[in-house]
Amino acid sequence: MLTDIEIAQAAKLQPINEIADKIGIKPEELEQYGHYKAKLNLQNRKNDPMKGKLILVTSINPTPAGEGKSTVTVGLGDGLSRLGKNAMIALREPSLGPVMGVKGGATGGGYSQVVPMDDINLHFTGDFHALTSAHNTLAAVIDNHIYQGNALNIDPRRMIWKRVLDINDRALRHTIIGLGSPTSGVPREDGFDITVASELMAILTLSNDLSDLKARIKRIVIGYTYDREPVTVDQLGVAGALTVLLKDAIKPNLVQTLAHTPVVVHGGPFANIAQGTNSVQATRAALQLADYAITEGGFGADLGGEKFLDIKTPILGKTPDTIVIVATIRALKLHGGKPLAELDNEDVAALEAGLANLGKHIQSMQRYNVPVVVAINQFTADTDVEIATVQEYTKQFGVEAVLANVWANGGEGAEDLARAVVASVENTGEFKPLYAPEDELMTKMEKIVTEIYGGKDVELDAKAKTQLKRFQKLGWDKLPVVMAKTQYSLTDNAKQLGAPKDFTIHVREFIPKLGAGFIVAMTGNVLTMPGLPADPAANHIDIDENGTIVGLF
Repeated sequence: MLTDIEIAQAAKLQPINEIADKIGIKPEELEQYGHYKAKLNLQNRKNDPMKGKLILVTSINPTPAGEGKSTVTVGLGDGLSRLGKNAMIALREPSLGPVMGVKGGATGGGYSQVVPMDDINLHFTGDFHALTSAHNTLAAVIDNHIYQGNALNIDPRRMIWKRVLDINDRALRHTIIGLGSPTSGVPREDGFDITVASELMAILTLSNDLSDLKARIKRIVIGYTYDREPVTVDQLGVAGALTVLLKDAIKPNLVQTLAHTPVVVHGGPFANIAQGTNSVQATRAALQLADYAITEGGFGADLGGEKFLDIKTPILGKTPDTIVIVATIRALKLHGGKPLAELDNEDVAALEAGLANLGKHIQSMQRYNVPVVVAINQFTADTDVEIATVQEYTKQFGVEAVLANVWANGGEGAEDLARAVVASVENTGEFKPLYAPEDELMTKMEKIVTEIYGGKDVELDAKAKTQLKRFQKLGWDKLPVVMAKTQYSLTDNAKQLGAPKDFTIHVREFIPKLGAGFIVAMTGNVLTMPGLPADPAANHIDIDENGTIVGLF
């Protein structure tokens, strides 16, 4: 059996200018990075109407058994193309953290891939490097400001702007900087987040254009003074320099699937610590250039799905016409209590127990009054009775569960799913937001916990309570909220699988991200700098004397 990268390396790609021509991109709007990838300069199109139907792909809570959300997203796009539909896909860029760690890449798999997959999963067009450089430039400016006399009266003990690195490095979560001679800076505690957790990543993906990007950067709060007043980038005077570093990164990237369906890949915030979706510009471009725009929200519907609907759509100005929830029978059996090593064995009882997780996500997404379709991402060990069990279960919600064999068959394996999606977009009703913009921060969190997660309440630690009072005085208490929560469970306990009820979500602290336009609520023990596993993927990646990469999935 061929690996993902072997399949991708054997593929014959179309030149990127041909892909661009297919969707009506003019030569002056295309900035090529080699033969098969390009930046799109679409500033003159930003006010064009969004003619396309928006399809949001999300999933059940992810498990080590695999769900294949990106694989289904790509397969669905190719499936729609096979039906003669003008389809375009919008995805996030992969982070080197998971690529070199445990999760792998983010370009799909098998015969349902975005290519060139090796470039996309590694350095691509340099967007993440630009974000890392801009973020750390700000960190250097802050510490230099303190060293040079601290005219803004910044309290080093109340800094919230850390440094970032796009790799999982647990040793850098907590650091002390400024050690050495008097010319080495002012010693203080610091730390590193992964680049995808940077507020600049969130800002890049939510900005409408270069001017919006700079205005948002100015609003970033980097810490507080000794008088506990917020300090912004605007006060430091470096918003222009940071914007310059991001002038190319703000442009969406164009690539293709193995079947030559156009794909816009741009931005990469994680959904467990940020808003978890590709850029507003990328999704808008797909909606402007195609009749069907297929995009995804990171991790499960409780994270990426909710954040797409409550954070992104108000800025995008378009809500989904259909939501596709991806599930695998293997993952559902794991949610039902079956051991990971035994998932290839038929077990209807475990499957039925795990279906509650799927059911909760169906109800959560239907809460927004958007049609839902379930995609059963097929694995070879799935049995007919197990498939029928899932399809019968979803009928109680008025939802069709469609089998998709996209890893082995690409778009051909998604044709039935594509037909179901085409039919469902005709039933879209009036979108119902989860909360109103004027709702208090606590009200917004309570609605997310009770209506999306299935919990009963939100409990604030002492630090979070103090912060909330301060936010009320500063007028930040009505901003949207990003719940930073484990992706593996509806609760804030990663080991609590299935569909628990009446649990409490514990918020330990808040992080204001005024440039992005939201408040992050840190729950449980979720980390903004992951660590590598005992046997990281990096151990298995290599390159031969001809430049051929092996072991990259």
